[in-house]
Amino acid sequence: MAEKKETIKSKSKKIKKQVTTGCAYIKATYNNTIITFTDQSGNTIAWASAGMSGFRGPKKSTPYAAGIIVKNAADRAKERGLKEVAVFVKGVGSGREAAIRALNINGLTLLGIKDVTPIPHNGCRPKKPRRV
Repeated sequence: MAEKKETIKSKSKKIKKQVTTGCAYIKATYNNTIITFTDQSGNTIAWASAGMSGFRGPKKSTPYAAGIIVKNAADRAKERGLKEVAVFVKGVGSGREAAIRALNINGLTLLGIKDVTPIPHNGCRPKKPRRV
């Protein structure tokens, strides 16, 4: 009788690249707060949002929610070895300052903070006047 040869297929684990310095992008709107950690070339390492963390409705845009999501994302980013971040803040929501403070509290070194909120130079074209 022919013997069966058992072949064990080993899945090669994807090697996660260790990154020590990166960028943190905070988008704070009136309705939500989103944070994304990237490496120097812009590849996403970790991200979190208030809705993903279990906040619903008006609680998503609070400073407390911003602190919680920064903690969640920072823990996942630290697994990849992230230690220093340059912070880019966009938007006018109430979670802006709370998110920056939470980055510092969670053990990440801030290299710099830059506001990248888009500002219109002349705005949209106004509506034509109403004729009655």
